[in-house]
Amino acid sequence: MSEAIGSPLTDPAYRVAEAPAAARGIAWLRGSVARFCEGQDHIRRRALAVAQIAGIDIERLRTGEGDPTQILAEALGLPRDIAPDVAVVAQSYHPHATATGAADLAVERLVAACGGRHDERTAARIGLLVQAHAATMALVSGANPPVPATRRVDPSGQTVLVDLTGLPFGAGVHACPGRVHALALASSQLSFYRLHHRDVPLILPNAWDCASAAALVQAGFHAIGTTSLGVAAAAGLPDAAAATLRETLQLATKLARLPVPVTIDIESGLGAQPDELAAQLWELGVAGVNIEDGRGDHLADPAEQVKLLRALKDAAPALFLNARIDTHWLGLDQASTINRVQQYTDAGADGVFVPGLAADHDIAAVVAATALPLNVLAQGDPHRLANLGVRRISTGSLLFRAALGAAVTAAESVRDGKPNPPTPSYSSAWIHREDSAVMVWRFGADGL
Repeated sequence: MSEAIGSPLTDPAYRVAEAPAAARGIAWLRGSVARFCEGQDHIRRRALAVAQIAGIDIERLRTGEGDPTQILAEALGLPRDIAPDVAVVAQSYHPHATATGAADLAVERLVAACGGRHDERTAARIGLLVQAHAATMALVSGANPPVPATRRVDPSGQTVLVDLTGLPFGAGVHACPGRVHALALASSQLSFYRLHHRDVPLILPNAWDCASAAALVQAGFHAIGTTSLGVAAAAGLPDAAAATLRETLQLATKLARLPVPVTIDIESGLGAQPDELAAQLWELGVAGVNIEDGRGDHLADPAEQVKLLRALKDAAPALFLNARIDTHWLGLDQASTINRVQQYTDAGADGVFVPGLAADHDIAAVVAATALPLNVLAQGDPHRLANLGVRRISTGSLLFRAALGAAVTAAESVRDGKPNPPTPSYSSAWIHREDSAVMVWRFGADGL
């Protein structure tokens, strides 16, 4: 086999390897699904698969319990205990894989669970489960892309491998129709996603360096974010000016070692190629990013922001993408807030963040406009925000500004001969290296 050149996923001259019709077992499944056919057969079978998933409640997939195959099976009206058979079939599903007797028997049990008919509708249900099983498990494991390559037959009849980097769900007529569903299934297994779908909002403190992040972990917070203002100001650079790419990546590299999920504020993209930045952060072990549509004194065109969000999500599909909407923060075009929420939801965002959103009716309107978790800045009683439907509460630059204030107050106390304010002990703030690979932050028994 050789590497395909060009765009074979969207070039009609490149075709999938078609599977012949068969009566039973894995050969029947291959010959009856949309994945391994072309033309009218593909159009008809794909429509059956789309119809199967059209009625599934996405939130049910995000919040389901058990492994992803069990969750999807239940959503399709099938018993959860078919998951082991789905896993067996997945190993023999593709035409280049070996069809085993165990896979043949597993297919027949799945047909029975679906009602016993060897028809295209049954094949569509089983195919959805099998394809979701493989891709979702890969997403959860951190593989990027979850499926590294796919096969096409070129015009000469040669089978070629097509790299799926940046195209995790394919492209063209054979693009996966269950993109949203696969990401929702994966999110049910990833700890940072789950923190956004609890009965209480995620309180997300924003750190600006290693010490502040480690102190917040020691204080018991379940996840840590960064503040672009704090990172920029600590480095003597302007915020929201794409000036801190190097500093942000250096900090992300260190914070990714923490024992809790970390999400990184990347301003409006830090001037980097969005796909390269997303992939790099995911490979470092970062759980999420926060990206804004503010552009200094104006807002990005929603259509352009949608392209940016899609590029980020395609490059790292399991990275939690928090889409920040700056209409209220900048006091510009607030009437477009709901439209932006809905467009960014459709673009593949995993959460929406509207800093400056404060009035109860405004918060409730955003919650009603999307199934995604809403993030707002800390403001008064978190129980009030929870009752309005808020699922994440960030501190933004508050902690950094508070630290600056406390430092100045302590210095003034020394200058003016006043008692020093309470501060952490020296031993609670030191950093050391236990081995050559891992930086460990420790805090003394006296705490903070």
